[in-house]
Amino acid sequence: MQRWIIHVDMDAFYAAVEQRDNPDLRGCPVIIGGIGTRGVVSTASYEARKFGVHSAMSSIEARRRCPQGIFLPPNHEKYSKVSQEILKIFADFSPMVEPLSLDEAFLDVTGMEGLFSDPADIAAKIKERIKAELGLTASAGVGPNKFLAKLASDMRKPDGLMVICPEQVATVLSDLPVTRLWGVGQTTAQTLNKLGLTTIRQVAQADPEILAKHCGQLGYVIHQLANGQDDRPVITEWQPKSIGKENTFAVDVSSREDLKTELWALVEKIGWRLRRQGLSGRTITVKIRFASFRTITRSRTLAVAANLDETIYHIAEEIITNLTLNEGVRLLGVTVSGLVAFGGQMSLFDQGDEKTLAVAKAVDNLKERFGEGAVTRGRALIARQQ
Repeated sequence: MQRWIIHVDMDAFYAAVEQRDNPDLRGCPVIIGGIGTRGVVSTASYEARKFGVHSAMSSIEARRRCPQGIFLPPNHEKYSKVSQEILKIFADFSPMVEPLSLDEAFLDVTGMEGLFSDPADIAAKIKERIKAELGLTASAGVGPNKFLAKLASDMRKPDGLMVICPEQVATVLSDLPVTRLWGVGQTTAQTLNKLGLTTIRQVAQADPEILAKHCGQLGYVIHQLANGQDDRPVITEWQPKSIGKENTFAVDVSSREDLKTELWALVEKIGWRLRRQGLSGRTITVKIRFASFRTITRSRTLAVAANLDETIYHIAEEIITNLTLNEGVRLLGVTVSGLVAFGGQMSLFDQGDEKTLAVAKAVDNLKERFGEGAVTRGRALIARQQ
């Protein structure tokens, strides 16, 4: 049986949601993120992209390129709710759905011909449902595997639909640059270019042993992809490997106590997300980027997995206490990894006493009912106001 995968990617998702909800923003260059002088762009509308603005660009550069841009802070709670509505639509077309992020997912529609005329028809109907029910556009790619499906969706944005059939693979891939292969970033591309390989066709024809010699195990992977081969399954039960949060400060933080206050604000968000997803973690990592852009990470692994704010903060605070701070801090981040499911029984996995557990559950209930920003601890509130 021929395998068919659909990749659906929302078009400028965050910006599109804001334009949908505020008619005054339609047709305007909307930029999500990039607030302040040290922020970075999260998403840019297609009107802003015409000026060269793109995700991960610094706010300073985005403002230079698009001074008329409308900069908005991201509303993750709103985007998450819209994402859940999108997933409900996907579920009507296939039980095999693998979300990659809030705005994209893979669907395995192999064997669905009895319900729909062909995979392209399924993709078209998904796009129609998203537009009719949510007022948003999506691009879809259809192919015999994940790599080709995602490549197809990227090639017809925005609001596009492209199908790559097995017999078309060699023709479609032939003259594309090597950077269109998954895993090939700037460094790997430079390595391939030095070998005289600039197109996917050339990588497909290369000796995989030579590729591996210069690119490690990735060499074998990109050789397979260049030949249109990708046997990765669509994974329906996905669990994150880590949950973290970081903040780039508008002004460098020099005081250790101020840094600890900012630390609590991050930990509070991480703990809430861990508990909401039924997870605890054993490894706590603190990331610090200094004013000189020197970046360090320090980790500690616990004997028992944790998800309470107090426990995570205690470990992260110890890490900061033991650091030498000879210059201001530009960025602070915390990540919890080594995740395990805790099944709703926090006391089995955390070191909190009954009072701490009761407070955490009460705060979580309020957040679940009124939103993540509805309630916060005093120290985190100080951080938000600074």
